[in-house]
Amino acid sequence: MSVSNQKADSKKRFVLYLCVTLIGFVAAEVMSFALPNTQGLKLKINPHVADDLAYRVALAGLFLLYLGIGIFSAFRRDRREKFIKRAPFRLAIGLLLLTWDLLASKLDILHLPFFPGPSSVVNVLREEPLYLLLQTGFSIRLFFAGFLSGVVLGVGTGILIGWFARAKYWVMPVLKITGVIPAVAWMPIALSVFHKGFYAGTFLVSMCGWFPIAFMTAQGMANTQKTYFEVAKTLGAKTPYLLFRVALPNALPNIFTGITTANGLAFTMLVVSEMMGAKGGLGYYITLARQVSNYYKIYAAIIIMAVLFSLILKLVNFIRGRVLIWQRGLINE
Repeated sequence: MSVSNQKADSKKRFVLYLCVTLIGFVAAEVMSFALPNTQGLKLKINPHVADDLAYRVALAGLFLLYLGIGIFSAFRRDRREKFIKRAPFRLAIGLLLLTWDLLASKLDILHLPFFPGPSSVVNVLREEPLYLLLQTGFSIRLFFAGFLSGVVLGVGTGILIGWFARAKYWVMPVLKITGVIPAVAWMPIALSVFHKGFYAGTFLVSMCGWFPIAFMTAQGMANTQKTYFEVAKTLGAKTPYLLFRVALPNALPNIFTGITTANGLAFTMLVVSEMMGAKGGLGYYITLARQVSNYYKIYAAIIIMAVLFSLILKLVNFIRGRVLIWQRGLINE
């Protein structure tokens, strides 16, 4: 097959998967217009459930977003392949929205208040955007305050354990004992010591990051090959150089593995701490909504959490890709 034919087939394949990406959202949009929203109207509760405008705008936004990503990806082969790889999952998202809308909003098979339709969930963003933004900002501030503290403490503890034998003797048993204790078990102590919920949450989130990052940092430094140190010493390297320019760079893949692992644990602890002690955040918002059975607000907060966690994970992967650029091609992205 000639090069021109290969390029033509590649373009046709890309266009096909672009259509696969978009067709689910188009079908969900058509469904929204085709059938009336009947959920809850007969019970005369939540009058806004019949308003599909915000949901339709959200579907149109997703359509335009992925169309823009597709156009952006069309000009480079690696981007096209990445877009094609994710097309089936994006189709599944569109079909999931369609099914949810059909069973809840249109046919009222999934009943209120526990199963609100996507229209009522999306309408929350239109009804109280500033309040949701405020709570999201509180969660972001609490997460980064705690998680960055956990990263600093974890890397510092790992360096002590991995480099200094005496520190390993004293600190490693403490790490093994306290590290396996779930962070939520520290909540009564945290709330007693720290009188403000924000500081208690910061401590708990930090605890979630400390153990896996410290353990992986120490393991990475311990696995540094002795030949690296011997070569560096031959060239006149002193102890600080061996620590910060040989052992620590060798431990970076392990450090980022620990950070990735701790990320999920810390985010879970963030929500729990906000639901139990903090006076703000998405977890606090869920608690307030649950008390008055506004489950559509709970679903909206959960969706925001999912998007927020995905963005944080992308940020961690981006930093890892920049710091460990030499690993590109050695691991599967």
